[in-house]
Amino acid sequence: MRAEHWNVIEGRLSWLSARVVNRAALNVLDFNVLAEDFYRDLLNLIYGWRLINLPTNTQAVDLVDAAAKIVVQVSSTASKQKIEASLAKILPAHRDHSFKFVCIGQPNHDLRKQTFLNPHQLTFVPANDIFDCPSLLTHIRTMDLAQMGKIRDFLCQQIPLAPDIAKVESNLTSIIKLIGREDWNPRPQPIEVVPYDIEGKITANSLDKACYLIEDHRVHHHRLAKIYAQFDQQGANKSRSVLDGIRAEFLALSPTLSSDQLFFETIANVITRIMRSANFTPIPQEELQMCVELLVVDAFIQCKIFKNPGTVAHVDS
Repeated sequence: MRAEHWNVIEGRLSWLSARVVNRAALNVLDFNVLAEDFYRDLLNLIYGWRLINLPTNTQAVDLVDAAAKIVVQVSSTASKQKIEASLAKILPAHRDHSFKFVCIGQPNHDLRKQTFLNPHQLTFVPANDIFDCPSLLTHIRTMDLAQMGKIRDFLCQQIPLAPDIAKVESNLTSIIKLIGREDWNPRPQPIEVVPYDIEGKITANSLDKACYLIEDHRVHHHRLAKIYAQFDQQGANKSRSVLDGIRAEFLALSPTLSSDQLFFETIANVITRIMRSANFTPIPQEELQMCVELLVVDAFIQCKIFKNPGTVAHVDS
């Protein structure tokens, strides 16, 4: 589950950083304004600060935590000149504060080794007080599972990534073909889709975290149906192999897991089985993660995992 959280967090923060870099190169800076609110909430989540926005006409800093005496500059430009200009323009009301510089674009790791003109003697230790995507990820990676889960949920809400549909369908086809060659479940079960309300099933099974993943991926249910139908036309019932394989992994997990843990551990186990297969042709980890998430969400929709509304047990043995 940590790996699943980490893949989502790393993927979305890296995507945002790359997008800022590309748009800044074209002098398209609207992301910078939006990023202030995003990083305000992200930093508060990571470090427990209570940052709020300063008025847009405030020079040098963008965010402040008055109680902790912290001021933050959010910038897509990471340079010594930028930092020194901010330190020089600090308002009198903030001159007893700690200064943090957040680079939302291309990191400049050499900045942490430099010394800076700091005329108002703010508390500023470059090695600790310059933040960028890699340093934030390094810190997040040390967090416990619950903290990582909160950051993952925040990023999924704030940065819903649109997948490359052609690549997703190609990868799904390959993975479905691979699973079809494996003997994951010695007791095939009939596929039976009982009409039900997806939101009701999510609520009935207390899927508080996994609900975001289900909502993100349920729109691709028809793509999987199309791929399965193509295999069926060739006389290969791949949907049964895949759904039975996912169900086998689901049933093998401990019934003491919470619903969210059970959902994410099913994804993790399926990924592990795929990667250990002699038939697996490696693809980028994030692409594999998304494909398996789509398959597991589809299994949820097709009633192969978790109970329908009106029941409370996780599994149907």
